[in-house]
Amino acid sequence: MSTTPTPTPAPSLTPAALHRLVQEGQAPRLLDVRTPGEFRTAHIPGSYNVPLNTLREHRAELLAHLDEDVVLVCRSGARAAQAERALADAGLPNLRVLEGGIVGWETTGAPVERGPERWDMERQVRLVAGSIVLTTGLVGVFVPGAHLIGTAIGAGLTYAALSNSCAMGVLLSRLPYNRGPRTDIRTVITELRSAS
Repeated sequence: MSTTPTPTPAPSLTPAALHRLVQEGQAPRLLDVRTPGEFRTAHIPGSYNVPLNTLREHRAELLAHLDEDVVLVCRSGARAAQAERALADAGLPNLRVLEGGIVGWETTGAPVERGPERWDMERQVRLVAGSIVLTTGLVGVFVPGAHLIGTAIGAGLTYAALSNSCAMGVLLSRLPYNRGPRTDIRTVITELRSAS
């Protein structure tokens, strides 16, 4: 019987260690893989917004502009770990994930650039999933079988936790609220070049 090897977790960097590197002028390249809306709300100064879907789609184009250490940032680390796997599979070495993401960074009191306040993706998923389950549970009192929609949402959330992916989050990220200004790969590459 053959077994599929378990992927090794992405090497991480603590917020305190990253903050020290930034203060010493040795900051690695910081790629924030959250949605543009999340990035505009709060991000690490000097980081570049390359949403996870854009990164996956254009990773080959990005490789030529990421020749030094890269630290991947998201809200808590899950999307950054997915980005690390995508870039590592494309052949990019020297990748690390910011431990605890932007939440961990802010907890240490490190500087953050702020924009208009928006709900982060995890909170949006909780709101939508909870609302669907609550509504179908109440409607199920009058309409037999309606509660099965809530059951399907629960199954989807369980799968999301086990697979460390979230279809609902992907769908919500496409809403205008989350897109913010479009992240164009040419703009990202131009920014990466100008900082070299």
